[in-house]
Amino acid sequence: MNRIVVLLAILALTASSCKIFQKSSGQAESAYTTDTTAPTKVFTVPGSETTTQPTAVTKPEPVADEKPIAIRKEQVSFTSETDQTANAGNTYFVILGSFSQLDNAKNYRTTLIDEGFTPIILHSETGYYRVCVNSYKSENEARGRVAQVRNAFPKYSDVWLLIKE
Repeated sequence: MNRIVVLLAILALTASSCKIFQKSSGQAESAYTTDTTAPTKVFTVPGSETTTQPTAVTKPEPVADEKPIAIRKEQVSFTSETDQTANAGNTYFVILGSFSQLDNAKNYRTTLIDEGFTPIILHSETGYYRVCVNSYKSENEARGRVAQVRNAFPKYSDVWLLIKE
């Protein structure tokens, strides 16, 4: 008999908590639903009553070099004697690629030559081969070239500067 009473009590609690058996009171069922019968609130800014036409908003022109330029300082050596002769006095190198294998760097250099660049390959102290497209004595000139590469070749937007130590 006690089991039947307990079972009926559990059944009554379950039924009373189900939404099927509850009557709607006309209010929102959840904190996340809105009551559509409430009037919407309208706020006005003082002095804006005379404005009848919305003003046009123009989007500013994108800055050519809005992405920051990554910079690394490394000791590098040239893989070619002619590249060393032509670029030994420069400190800033515009890097388009970095490879752990020299053959991959050479293949990438060939691709860049076909696109009009004159790349050289540097060997970094970290063991990577850096494919450089230009080198400069001045940081401003190097940053200008990075901006030019990013604008002319969007696929090379990850171009960065290497500073020779």
